[in-house]
This record gives sequence, C-alpha cells and structure tokens, in this order.
Amino acid sequence: MRGMQNEKITKLARNLRKNLTPEEQKLWYLLRDRRFANYKFRRQFAIGSYIADFCCFKKKLIIELDGGQHNEMLHRQKDEQRDAVFKKLGYKVLRVWNDEINDNIDGVSETIILSLQD
Repeated sequence: MRGMQNEKITKLARNLRKNLTPEEQKLWYLLRDRRFANYKFRRQFAIGSYIADFCCFKKKLIIELDGGQHNEMLHRQKDEQRDAVFKKLGYKVLRVWNDEINDNIDGVSETIILSLQD
C-alpha cells in the first residue's frame, strides 16, 4: 500500500515538472543549474506524501508559489498542514505569491538569498 502511494506521488511530481505554471517557469529559470548563489534546487519534488514546488536540500529550504486560490480558507488550512509536516522534517518553508514573481522578482530573489543564509 505504501509503495503504491509513493509511486503515485512520484508520478504526480513528474507530471507537475512537465507542466510548470508561468510563475514556476520564471523562478525555475533563476534557481536551476546552480545559477542561484551556487545552491542546488529541485522542482516539484516529493517529500513524504507532499510535493514541494522548489527545494534546496543543503539548506533545508522549501519555496512554495501560491496563486489566488491559496487565499481561500480551505487552501490556507491545507497549506498550514503541509508546512507543519515540512517543518517537522526540518525544513523552512518560504511562501511566495505568484504576483510577486511577476511584479518583483528582484525582491523575491533577495528574500530567497536571506532565507538561504539563515
């Protein structure tokens, strides 16, 4: 049963990597190939039963991109549950709004750099 769930999550993550949102594409362009302060990031990566948008394992930093639907109560509750699981596993979670990627990518980059230094 557990193996089937892991297989499902891995398949879903693979599908998400093939179908990034425009905002995820912009951020991935900055983070990929150690372009960002020479830190290695992974995208749409399964951690436990969740999929992190972006993750730097060396610094235990997860970056989650959020669209407008994350303002809704149900999404906020699910996000809090996910964040709690990630934090329990030792990760720091940085949430970034899609609008910030589109309107202030330099500010987002600066925030990520500061989070990597913690």
